[in-house]
Amino acid sequence: MKKIFISVWAIAVLYSCGSSKSLIMADKATIMASLDLNNVVDDQVSVSVDPGAFTQEEVFFYIPKTVPGTYSEDNYGKYVDGFKAMDYDGKELTFEKIDDNTWKINNGKSLDKVTYLVNDTYDIEAEMSDKVFSPSGTNILAGENFMLNLHGFVGYFKGLKEVPYEIQISHPNDLKATTSLKNKVVEGAAEGVDTFLASRYFEVIDNPIQYAKPNTETFQINDITVTLSIYSPTGVYKASSLKARMEEMMGAQKAFLGDIDGTKEYNILLYLSTMDGADASGFGALEHHTSTVVVLPEAMPKERLEQAMVDVVSHEFFHIVTPLNVHSEEIQYFDFNDPKMSQHLWMYEGTTEYFANLFQIQQGLIDETEFYKRIMDKINNAKAYDDSMSFTEMSKNILEEPYEKNYANVYEKGALINMALDIELRSLSNGEKGVLWLMKELSKKYGNHTPFQDADLIDEIVAMTYPEIRTFFDTHVIGDTPINYNDYLAKVGLQTETVEKQTGFFLDGDNPFIDVSKENDDEIFIRKGIEQNSFFNDLGAEGGDVIKSIDGTKIDLNAMRDVIARSFTWSADKEIEMVVRRGEEEITLDGKAGIPILQVETIVPVQGVSSTESKLRESWLKG
Repeated sequence: MKKIFISVWAIAVLYSCGSSKSLIMADKATIMASLDLNNVVDDQVSVSVDPGAFTQEEVFFYIPKTVPGTYSEDNYGKYVDGFKAMDYDGKELTFEKIDDNTWKINNGKSLDKVTYLVNDTYDIEAEMSDKVFSPSGTNILAGENFMLNLHGFVGYFKGLKEVPYEIQISHPNDLKATTSLKNKVVEGAAEGVDTFLASRYFEVIDNPIQYAKPNTETFQINDITVTLSIYSPTGVYKASSLKARMEEMMGAQKAFLGDIDGTKEYNILLYLSTMDGADASGFGALEHHTSTVVVLPEAMPKERLEQAMVDVVSHEFFHIVTPLNVHSEEIQYFDFNDPKMSQHLWMYEGTTEYFANLFQIQQGLIDETEFYKRIMDKINNAKAYDDSMSFTEMSKNILEEPYEKNYANVYEKGALINMALDIELRSLSNGEKGVLWLMKELSKKYGNHTPFQDADLIDEIVAMTYPEIRTFFDTHVIGDTPINYNDYLAKVGLQTETVEKQTGFFLDGDNPFIDVSKENDDEIFIRKGIEQNSFFNDLGAEGGDVIKSIDGTKIDLNAMRDVIARSFTWSADKEIEMVVRRGEEEITLDGKAGIPILQVETIVPVQGVSSTESKLRESWLKG
């Protein structure tokens, strides 16, 4: 999974300037599910699931609480209404709803099927504090678009997760499906009916489907067939206009990976949001073995949209290495309603995010200056999280606090752990071995169908490499000692230095100095844990201050957008009065606007670098 921050302020400026087959009859070994996308009523889709005949009285039906790659409890059963258990005569059976995601049917031997209605998540995200991350959510837009992350529509019966599924979907004739699920050819099937096959429940939830009017492009990357499917509500974006950048990027990824080969097919399902308050607002992507769902704002200019696609799709595609190829038993035998989490988010998300940046410098998509900037941004972003928290402990307990609120650090410090590990491996091997080499070795040993024991992975990595790697993991990944990144940068002839850069008053490019409260969209606060520019520092503002007014204008979300737009015309000598709430106290801050300057650290080459350091840097950056 990759979440990306699309600044609401930047958008505002854009607008303004164990199978148990003994439980079922031998002649009914496939679970039959159906979805009706034609008769959408009250923004709900009708679903039925027919499991065949049971031999016991108590039957449990589940909708997932959690799905792989999300690392959160989203309780997809909350979006189910009108649940019914039907017998073979079409009469309703009694059932008990145990929790948001579990139904117990009391007369299981008489059960023919269950039926229910499903609400989507996109159009109610704005109303929910615990909203589902959009790329793992669902969309029901009758006649226009259906984003079917199937864990939100199709459930499973206890003991039958390993049983095959056949999913029949009735849909408007002008909407076409893009998915990696195998499409069953049914002789004489009516137009507008698709039938998909899955070997087990995991395959159901691992293969999302997007129904939309045709807007697709297909291209070949070596022996991988890639399809890009786009839903653009205003039609401003065509798959043909984004194909070239995606083809270049994925070709570079394949060149970077070399002989690691996880799939022959890959589908990119891009949903572009209107951001109108009743549409998707969680931007980023979610990985699957042979596809990814990407959600981004349609308002983004083409250049920024393409770069966002490069960053998130490259991250998701690299997930074919880990955890989709190299993973522990917790991933292989994932429990959707009582998940046991792995210790190794440093690898599942950290290695993936590191590769998503490293391949771009190795394959010539970005230059060294841009790569160093990205590393420095991650060092600075990681400061917003608990740097003394054991990464393995955080990973194992990621569904609980205080670990859950540190999850996003897997994209920052997780990537930096891999950078330091990469440099350390190259230093110990005279440049011959790095993290990519390590992942190739692990892929050879394990692979898609052979999980490792969670507690044994680091021992195996040490056995494959050097004793010094044990010290690295014990100290910085299992242990709670922060990494001194300068120590590792020095090994490749780099150092950090502080420079000044001019910013906007409220934005540093796409990075805001302010944010919107999750609980109240009209509460704007100054971000904590980041370096503030001279504008806020000179006024005496502090991270966490809630902005109540600026120059007499009461601040809410809309007013803040207007202030940001006007700030581009402010002169250095303009007098500013800002009222903030700090704790329980309101404080008036005043002073001149000045020229907003930010002290930033940057990574630069050391002068007079040794040949050893120069060679290590070359092997690190060029592979």
